[in-house]
Amino acid sequence: MLGKPVAHSLSPVIHNAGYAAAGLAGWSYTAVECAESELAGVVAGLGPEWAGLSLTMPLKEVALSVATQVTPVAAAVGAANTLVRVTGGWRADNTDIPGMVDALGDVPGGASFTVLGAGGTARAAIAAAAQAGAARVTVVARRPEAVAELRPVAEAVGIPFAGAGWADAAAHAAADVVISTVPKGVADPLAAEVAWRPSTVLFDALYDPWPTPLAAAAAAAGCRVVSGLDLLLAQAISQWEQFTGVTPAPRPAMQAALLAARS
Repeated sequence: MLGKPVAHSLSPVIHNAGYAAAGLAGWSYTAVECAESELAGVVAGLGPEWAGLSLTMPLKEVALSVATQVTPVAAAVGAANTLVRVTGGWRADNTDIPGMVDALGDVPGGASFTVLGAGGTARAAIAAAAQAGAARVTVVARRPEAVAELRPVAEAVGIPFAGAGWADAAAHAAADVVISTVPKGVADPLAAEVAWRPSTVLFDALYDPWPTPLAAAAAAAGCRVVSGLDLLLAQAISQWEQFTGVTPAPRPAMQAALLAARS
């Protein structure tokens, strides 16, 4: 796993538990600090024993520049969290998208989605909304230019798009599904501002600390809350299967290891 910072990551726990459960002796997964400017050099220096890489912030967008192949979904959102070894190079993919859809579970068709934040995870959230059959998605962010940069993503995945400023974030939390992709602490003030509808689903991509003030307030209002741990597991399972070529991944063992690490 590459990113900066990564010392806190639970991805090694999930992947290594999967290797052990599947009897893949000799396989291992580790976390390595890597900044954007270092990614190309790190990838170029990897030997043939490397089957794949997980990428976290701030590498999700620059990842496309080091890939020789890019999956359609990663190309559409302009971000990848996965590099898989292929003949002659690396294939970039984005497993955050199916991971979000998996973690969200059943969402009524035609639902309205609000995405808080406009970074790499927000790109995946827009595509996940499209795959979930959303009627529209509204992106709420602090910088108008960041919102504008996401409009082509929505066009690429075919979902109606609107942007809003952070001052209006509480009002837009009235959507059927709210996905928070902002860094730790940014959405905390909204916990006291949002008038939650019990029918709203909140997906907070954070998991440490948990619950966030936003998640706690939504849960207290009767909302179904999905955590970043749910996404972490779901996206890792897809990565694990691509890295190893083994399907299905041993999900129960991977989930148990993740929960044990958190407890």
